[in-house]
Amino acid sequence: MTMAWCFPEEATQQTEAVFDSLAGEHEIFVPVLWPYEVSNVLLGAVRRQRISSAKAKEFIDDLESLDIRMDDGTGLVWETVYTLAERHRLTTYDAAYLELAQRKQLPLASLDGQLNSAAREVGIEMIEA
Repeated sequence: MTMAWCFPEEATQQTEAVFDSLAGEHEIFVPVLWPYEVSNVLLGAVRRQRISSAKAKEFIDDLESLDIRMDDGTGLVWETVYTLAERHRLTTYDAAYLELAQRKQLPLASLDGQLNSAAREVGIEMIEA
C-alpha cells in the first residue's frame, strides 16, 4: 500500500480513489513488516518536519479503520522472497508484498514503478483508480 495518502504533495485523485475503494468492503493483506515500514516513514516525516506528529497519528487512525490483516505466512517464505527480489531487482521488503499477492492471489496497490512492473510480469492484478 502507498503512503502518498499521508502527504498532501504526493496525494493525487488516483491515490485518494484507491484509498476510498480500499475503505469499502475490501480485506487488505499486508506482510508482517508493514506496520514497521509505515511507522518508520511517518517518524521520518515528522523528524524532517514534513508532517506534524498529530498528522502522523491521524494517518495511523485512518489506517486502523481499514480491514487490514497481517499475513504471518510471509515470514515462512524467506527463500521465495529472496528469489523474487533478486529476479525482479526489488528490495526484499517490496518482494514480500509481491510474494504475498502472488501466494494469496490478491491484487496489489502500489505507486512503486519497479514493484508494479514485477507484479504485472508475474500476472498480479493492480488496484488502480
